Amino acid sequence: MSDASQGAGWWLASDGKWYPPQSAVGSREPPPIGSGTNSGPLGQQKSIGLQILWSVLTLGLYGIYWAYECHEEIKTHTREGVGGPVGALIYFLAGFITLFLLPIEIEKMYHRDGRQSPVRATTAFWILLFGIPWYVKCQGALNHYWAAKGAPAP
Repeated sequence: MSDASQGAGWWLASDGKWYPPQSAVGSREPPPIGSGTNSGPLGQQKSIGLQILWSVLTLGLYGIYWAYECHEEIKTHTREGVGGPVGALIYFLAGFITLFLLPIEIEKMYHRDGRQSPVRATTAFWILLFGIPWYVKCQGALNHYWAAKGAPAP
């Protein structure tokens, strides 16, 4: 760890420190205890249009997979949250809970990174009023976060 890059392969973490290549995204080293930073592997940006298309083509079943991926990426990155299997189960058995839970987990991830979140629990009411905009807001917030961390575009 350093305050400045020491050469090729060094990467800038959310704590503002530079880390050597062997601790780059994807490594399995846990973050330092008490670091309070989001230092796990990054999630992937996803095409919102393609996600909606898959949901339509699978008659909504793609949503279970989407919930799994979102919750798992957040848990892997932050070491907090319900994770993919539980997130998918909640989505399948009581989908309305996901409407509140996913924005809460996204909001916590942003706050731990010292940033203002574009979504919060009240974002759930978007689906009650308008449907798809809830998904667009949540996936857009995830895409924006992963892009700010250096994740490649879909």
